[in-house]
Amino acid sequence: MTNLNLSRRDFSKLMGLSAGYAALGLPEAKASWLPAASSSIATVVRLSSNENPYGPSPAALKAMTDGFSLAWRYPDEHADLLADELARLHSVSVDQVILGDGSGEILKLCAAAFTNRDKKIVVANPTFEAISRHAGVAGAEVVKIDLTPDYSHDLKKMIAAANVAGLIYICNPNNPTASLTSRTEMADFLAKVSPATIVLVDEAYHHYVESKDYESVIPLVRQYPNLIVIRTFSKIYGMAGLRCGYGITQRANIGMLKAHQIWDSVNIMALVAARASLKDPDHIARGRKLNNEVKKSVCAELDALGYRYIPSHANFIMIDLRREVRPIIDALRTRGV
Repeated sequence: MTNLNLSRRDFSKLMGLSAGYAALGLPEAKASWLPAASSSIATVVRLSSNENPYGPSPAALKAMTDGFSLAWRYPDEHADLLADELARLHSVSVDQVILGDGSGEILKLCAAAFTNRDKKIVVANPTFEAISRHAGVAGAEVVKIDLTPDYSHDLKKMIAAANVAGLIYICNPNNPTASLTSRTEMADFLAKVSPATIVLVDEAYHHYVESKDYESVIPLVRQYPNLIVIRTFSKIYGMAGLRCGYGITQRANIGMLKAHQIWDSVNIMALVAARASLKDPDHIARGRKLNNEVKKSVCAELDALGYRYIPSHANFIMIDLRREVRPIIDALRTRGV
């Protein structure tokens, strides 16, 4: 580590406090409702996937255990039940909800339905890269627009670049910067963007945000036929390994997305766990509280060590390490990170 100009003591101090923050957690995070690590795999600290180490709701774990006997059934009825509950949660009709094998599947469906060689995709730089890869497979041009100096989406430039665009992708809070694009900027943007261009807003980290400048755009789906909003059970709900996500949009878009979707893409264990999670709002509150406690602790340590970072509105932090990051990644790997 000495060749990285980061002392072993500083390294241990930073990573020992909370190893990329939520990954190791604070002492109070070790509550009785947390699942125990069952194998050596669970002891690996994986910082690159923004997972929730606190795991699913106890209600979700019980629902999965009870659901073992349903493994022989196709998940049709349970998918219908989850879609109905999500529709009621978001005050939309059930035919405005699409379930996916994680929100990642819906990203792929959007690329397939709305991009091609003649319809490009406009994304931020940097942002979550999955949909750009899917659009590239479809032969679409991928136009990357740098974030603003305060790390929000540069929506004016994105609109300007959207000529002949099939899709504009906005991850809010953004991955990997954990930064916000404000609710006023989003409302103004949606009012100005061409109705012929689909706007896909990824709200995977929605539940972690506490800023008053932020607001979900799901209520605006009623107003804008070209708006699609996706959510996931992978983050605050702690179910990344189960793969369950969903999208909210108007009926016509749902039909275009489902035309590219395989049947029964969400498995029955994920469905019963997701339904149980929706009935346990305290799990969200606990997860947000633990996340914020550890985040504050890590930020205080970063401040003490003199490292700059982008203020985080999610469950991860982008840190300026002031040097090439690859050697640090390699050094972390030798320590099980």
